[in-house]
Amino acid sequence: MTWLLAAVAKRDGTAFERLYAASSAKLYGVVLRILRRHDLAAAVLEDAYLKIWETAGKFDPALGSPIGWMVAIARSRAIDLARRPDTMASDVEPEIDDAEGPGAMPRREMTEELKRLLTCIGRLEPDRQRMVLLAYYGAFSREQLAEKLDTPANLLKASLRRSLFEIEQCLTS
Repeated sequence: MTWLLAAVAKRDGTAFERLYAASSAKLYGVVLRILRRHDLAAAVLEDAYLKIWETAGKFDPALGSPIGWMVAIARSRAIDLARRPDTMASDVEPEIDDAEGPGAMPRREMTEELKRLLTCIGRLEPDRQRMVLLAYYGAFSREQLAEKLDTPANLLKASLRRSLFEIEQCLTS
């Protein structure tokens, strides 16, 4: 995907279409898990891809993977929207039940990549598993998460980094 982002940085529309086809399902899943509403997720996904189109030239493969960079953009947009008081304040139940979360998907329907990710997360200590899942699916800021877990923010940040490093090592081994 690195070469696709490089082509997108040069305003190659065909490369952008291929990048979208290769990554939109994953980004949509991340955004939907945070917002829990299809209408909002679709709008955020559109906004995220606009940002990806505009900033593709800033992607640095030395700092991370293309999909990680794009997920960070989409996740950030979703969290920003989720934090707006007018967005989620509603008497209506969210469109997505907890039963539709990643853990509810039948194992046979999971991609190999997702199975590997869940296995790697499962190798973390239970407290660190919870922290990682809350941080990336719960739409909490670092400060909110530190308060929720009753942990100093700097310790939480270090623990998150260590956990993510361990997950990355597990995925690449």
